[in-house]
Amino acid sequence: MIWKNGIIHDCTIRLLTRYDDARGWLSEIFRHDELEENVHPAMAYISMTRPGVTRGPHEHLHQTDLFAFVNGSFRLYLWDYRNESPSYGTRQILDAGIDSPATVIVPPGVIHAYRNMGTSDALVINCPNQLYAGQQKMHTVDEIRWEERPDHNLILD
Repeated sequence: MIWKNGIIHDCTIRLLTRYDDARGWLSEIFRHDELEENVHPAMAYISMTRPGVTRGPHEHLHQTDLFAFVNGSFRLYLWDYRNESPSYGTRQILDAGIDSPATVIVPPGVIHAYRNMGTSDALVINCPNQLYAGQQKMHTVDEIRWEERPDHNLILD
């Protein structure tokens, strides 16, 4: 597939407002009254990524991710692989982190990866709408790992 650069339909990018005071800062990651019910988080986790390391690319068949980039310096890559989407075949790149805190909602079928572009370990929070491996971790993980497919042409630059 030849990917064109553009905006991915149904991916929601929200720049976060930081409220600074003498103690530090605070930023809301999400509010139920601002999210569609089908993307309400079922769990939350935090991951640390080392400098220069990329997580992904992978996609989900059913899960929607709600990433929060509030620390470090990340480059997020999105590829729309949904045949029915008006942005099918589109790649979108976003820089986010401490200098540009943001949340990004990634719907099923959108391949995604992020890379720590900084010089120190950095954190990402994810609040997906599905439980990892289902109830009691008894189900197959909803993930297609593109990084394990030697034929993929997902360019990370």
